Amino acid sequence: MEKSTELRDHTASLKQHADEYYELAKTYQFDYNALWTKEQQKVRDILQKAKSDFLAANPAYELMEGIVAGVPSLAHYDIDIDAGISAEEGTEDVVSFDLKLPDGKTLEKPGNYFYLAELTLWGTNPEWIIPQIKPDLDGNGQVDFGEVLPDANVLKGISDAFAGISAQLLEDAKKWKPTPSDAFTALVVMIPTMEEYFQAWKESRFVSGDQAESKQFVAVSRLQDITDILAGLQVVYKHVRPMIDKIDANQANQIETDLSGLRTFVSEILTKEKAGNRFTAEDADMLGAEAQNRATAIAGQVTQAAAKLNVKIEV
Repeated sequence: MEKSTELRDHTASLKQHADEYYELAKTYQFDYNALWTKEQQKVRDILQKAKSDFLAANPAYELMEGIVAGVPSLAHYDIDIDAGISAEEGTEDVVSFDLKLPDGKTLEKPGNYFYLAELTLWGTNPEWIIPQIKPDLDGNGQVDFGEVLPDANVLKGISDAFAGISAQLLEDAKKWKPTPSDAFTALVVMIPTMEEYFQAWKESRFVSGDQAESKQFVAVSRLQDITDILAGLQVVYKHVRPMIDKIDANQANQIETDLSGLRTFVSEILTKEKAGNRFTAEDADMLGAEAQNRATAIAGQVTQAAAKLNVKIEV
């Protein structure tokens, strides 16, 4: 509930700033040269706030992703908000929506909302920005990576829909009645996903730099996402541990210790990255394999505990 509310509020703020940017661009008949020439400070302020909204929304979601993605009745939200791919990328886990823009155009099954917002705000999809303008948004005298003018029409369409689905998630979170099956399922489904997250990290700019082929995960390191997801899963485990304690206190303690150790393992890598340590693709593979081995063992322990308790895991 807490994180769903934060997500709703941050995406509502993103929508507000996208609306302001859209109305300002509309004033100049979407002549972005005129817009940037005459309204630089307003544009800077609006886009910096929009990016801040995105950066605040990201951990709000990641901290509860273990629940949203791990519970069958809520998992469709994870596809559309954070994990789903575009129809162009494949056939599994494709988002459920087409995105209608204010100008009447429709982006068919374009990818999840965090993906869409990031690619537009940081400019890694050149089709959704104004490429001929190179804006110095932070005023440091140079144009750094991610300093772009988004297409106001695209940004508004994304932000409107993103705010809408976030509000829907909050309403369904209010109605949701968690069960032991939901909690154990979330743990078993979400803990052993380390390898895929480390693969995404390897393919991002945080490891591959300018050679990165991935357009996403440029604003926030995937390591931060992993750390947040594990933190949320620790909350879930805290509330099922008393059940496991009753049947096997040693196992209950071991799961908690191992889950905490996995989060610490990832957090230490993140700390090194923030301190300037650049990891190689080989490093990412090695670290991802280690994290996956740990996670698989933890999930196995949770599965055993669920079986002892006759709690059904829905996978």
